[in-house]
Amino acid sequence: MQLPAPPLQENLLPFYVGAATYNEFYVDGASLSVGTDGVVRYVLVVQTPGGARNVTYEGLRCETKERRLYASGRPDGTWAKSRNDEWRRIQNLATNRHHAALVFDYFCPSGVTVRDGAEARDALLRGGHPNRRKSGLDRDL
Repeated sequence: MQLPAPPLQENLLPFYVGAATYNEFYVDGASLSVGTDGVVRYVLVVQTPGGARNVTYEGLRCETKERRLYASGRPDGTWAKSRNDEWRRIQNLATNRHHAALVFDYFCPSGVTVRDGAEARDALLRGGHPNRRKSGLDRDL
């Protein structure tokens, strides 16, 4: 698997997760893609109020509401491939619900996978996909 370039600040698109966290969440718009396998792939950046930054390259399956960690970003811009890259079910918890937000509000509107990276970028820029039903906060996975 080809790993993306490290994220550039000007490509980071913020997205809303909920009021229960002080962290800031971003997707690198340049990394967004939808594979022929239907998996949405993206670089996720999580920034804490204290300045700590977590960078990961992930995949998301809309059909099964699962995610997969491919690699973690190092401070020097290189990637460390994940030792545990199994698909994991996304949990919709009130705290740190960034994966559930990506599923319900941005990448899988009404349970359907976005067509391509451009549609996913547009959803992030709009603050949510126009075809989403309602906030995923009240939904069970």
